[in-house]
Amino acid sequence: MVAVAPKRVSVLGSTGSVGANTLEIIRERQEEFEVVALTANSNVSSLAKQAKDLRPSLAVIADASMYRDLADSLEGTGVRSAAGPEALLEAASLPADWVMAGIVGSVGLAPTLAAVKQGTIVALANKECLVTAGALFMDAVSNHGTTLIPVDSEHSAIFQVFDFEQKDKVKRIVLTASGGPFRTLSLSQMAHVTPEQAVAHPNWNMGAKISVDSATMMNKGLELIEAFHLFGVEEEQIDILVHPQSVVHSLVEYADGSVLAQLGKPDMRTPIAFALGWPKRLETEFERLDLAEIGQLTFESPDHELFPALSLARHALRSGGSGSTILNAANEVAVAKFLEGRIGFLQIANIVDTAMASFGVTELNNLDDVMMIDAEVRRFADQAEYLGSAAE
Repeated sequence: MVAVAPKRVSVLGSTGSVGANTLEIIRERQEEFEVVALTANSNVSSLAKQAKDLRPSLAVIADASMYRDLADSLEGTGVRSAAGPEALLEAASLPADWVMAGIVGSVGLAPTLAAVKQGTIVALANKECLVTAGALFMDAVSNHGTTLIPVDSEHSAIFQVFDFEQKDKVKRIVLTASGGPFRTLSLSQMAHVTPEQAVAHPNWNMGAKISVDSATMMNKGLELIEAFHLFGVEEEQIDILVHPQSVVHSLVEYADGSVLAQLGKPDMRTPIAFALGWPKRLETEFERLDLAEIGQLTFESPDHELFPALSLARHALRSGGSGSTILNAANEVAVAKFLEGRIGFLQIANIVDTAMASFGVTELNNLDDVMMIDAEVRRFADQAEYLGSAAE
């Protein structure tokens, strides 16, 4: 029997929720994987622990001021330490068979593009790559022969039931949404919610920024933009359906009336395992879905008055060019300001709306264009201390 070489993997954003779950799966089958590179933003202690455990060739901390802490922690391990933006690009460019792009935010765009240019398999957990630079990013995927496997539970679900050979027979994609923790509140009640309440997602264990996006439903708007680029359908073919149980992860409707869905427990390890094993499926020991125990699944249309982020995202997508770049940059800043207690919950969408109205949509010809617009919008949004709210 011919021995199979371990799959070489790199995990960008290894200390975040997606990265940590990825490494959990890898640890359970270490004979099948060789870890090449690990990166983190600023969590030196967790990164050092992961590196000591899995012994990658390179460990990178994005915050250059923390280089010495990382180097001291890994001294004598044989793991090379590095820090800063250029080191992130190096980690993403090291030869690997599979790269997890799990860096949250637009800061993950350049490293993920570097991974794409390897022409390997990239597991995409970074929404912002497609939101801020969708056409440019997908052109790079095509030009370098990269296989892109979505890791968001919704896009993973669509990927698993989407007939790419008969794309013309796809009538509709339906992205499901939990509705977040504030689905049943009024606008006046939403005006007083706290960051602690916003990050307490009812079904998923996620980072603070993604949890707030879920609470505003901006995450579903970003996912709509992602789906547009990933699956090559028209914007009007993508619907959003609120499904509080988070069991049906998304659906695809075909020309003959068939509707195919992917179901599972609300556990990010499942789409990660799918991406990690693709094109085969890994054996896992995760808790299995028991529909009899759940009893019933419910669905409802989203309330666009309560969640204006959905309409903002559709408008950004229809605008083309830099529209989605503006949306994303303003949202990232507004969410950070909310988490810091500088603005109220309803002002997140208000700041995004104001930024979109204040910046004209332009063409994006390269990554420099994306970065320039992103920086300009961030400066504007950061200065918008008070713009009113939808409740007033």
